[in-house]
Amino acid sequence: METGVDLSQLYVMTARIPEAGVAQFNAYESCVLPLLADHGARLERRLRTEDGQHEVHVIWFPSGRAFDEYRNDPRRSQYAKLLVESGAVTTVMRMKDMPL
Repeated sequence: METGVDLSQLYVMTARIPEAGVAQFNAYESCVLPLLADHGARLERRLRTEDGQHEVHVIWFPSGRAFDEYRNDPRRSQYAKLLVESGAVTTVMRMKDMPL
């Protein structure tokens, strides 16, 4: 049944990556970002500093459930070792659009 309610959610992920971990972080991202589409999500923006040590993603999910399913996807979990090895410190925040 169509409710007309927009259940979509917007998230921002920030990462601080030690210089020695940039390659592992990039390998992790190349494995897990393609999985977003399987959960109906879109990577809207991906920003990175020139040295590769800071990264920001703006990601749209069709619902909170889709976000949870992505986060718990066993295919994503199998690459978690790369993220740990990178030493990256990440933060994920649910955001909302604000009027300009």
